[in-house]
Amino acid sequence: MKLDDLRKEINDIDGEMLQLFLKRMEICKSIALYKKENYLPIMQEGREQQVIDKVRAASPEHMADAAAVMFTEVMDISKCLQSEVYTWGRIYEKPEIFHPENAQVVACQGTSGAYAEAACIKLFGENKPIRFVTGFKDVVDLVERGRADFGILPLENSTVGSIEETYNLMANHDFYITNIVRVEITHCFAVKPDTDPADVRKVYSKKEALAQCSNYIKNCGYEPAEYTNTALAAEMVRDSTDNTIGCICSKSCAEKNGLKIVEEHAADAYPNFTRFICFSKKFMAPEGANTISVSFSVPHTPGGLYRILTKFAVYGLNLKKIVNKTLAGKDFEAIIFLDFDGSYANRKVAAFLDDLKSGMGYFKFLGNFSEIY
Repeated sequence: MKLDDLRKEINDIDGEMLQLFLKRMEICKSIALYKKENYLPIMQEGREQQVIDKVRAASPEHMADAAAVMFTEVMDISKCLQSEVYTWGRIYEKPEIFHPENAQVVACQGTSGAYAEAACIKLFGENKPIRFVTGFKDVVDLVERGRADFGILPLENSTVGSIEETYNLMANHDFYITNIVRVEITHCFAVKPDTDPADVRKVYSKKEALAQCSNYIKNCGYEPAEYTNTALAAEMVRDSTDNTIGCICSKSCAEKNGLKIVEEHAADAYPNFTRFICFSKKFMAPEGANTISVSFSVPHTPGGLYRILTKFAVYGLNLKKIVNKTLAGKDFEAIIFLDFDGSYANRKVAAFLDDLKSGMGYFKFLGNFSEIY
């Protein structure tokens, strides 16, 4: 038999499979309507495994796994379709509209001159009252207790990657991201006015800032020393009587504290950006919000993450970012953070979120937001 003849057979089989697939999906729609009318859940425990066991038993041993994967995929598509039908007419909670001018107090970590302050000004303007606190968790605590309307925290940097502490707080506290603000980071190395750079032995700054300037620090022979914040490190150097220390901070921060700038461009890579989250304890979103963020735990089953990602393709949603984290206190349980294009105002997206969280032990909707560049 010639290759063209074999391909014709494949094409004929594909046509038959397509018709059977479409027929199966129509029946699934009817099943979804029946379940909706009779208040039955989409997921029927044990049903899926029964189908897979039957498929394996009917397949040759060398094709059993492949056949199981194919039918699992078909059933996942069926569940997506049923979820969409099941949610027809459902009314979802609408977020409040984010109005930056309505904010009374914004919480930031550090002090004046911190990069978080720059993110706050970029989003809320110059005259918004900022309450500075020492730690990341302090920012979250102020928002949770209602003592600040919004909080600002760094999420990730283009040079060193994710900010672990922020991801831990997102997993362990309940708040909603309203905006992402991108700020260019321009680290400089600064010392007291009367300090000779040749006498410097130790450089203070936040862990991530030290990592972003690691080559410069190493080449100069300085010892890196962690501090809670770049701006607070600058204040500490300013007030210290020790002329063997310096700091990594922003140029504006060095100038505010009267420090001498030894190197204006101390970072290893340029451009260097940090994305900050703005968050609230209320579910709110700016007009035109176009990104949704969620987190969830991945089932410990073969192909668990693949099956979840299949849903994005079925719903026609664009996945923008995926971050895998093993968080403190989770006993090595993987937590996935996902960003995808979408608006909560879109019923199809809301139905997708219902489908996504069904059957998961841990799922969290983190917000619907826009990014400010």
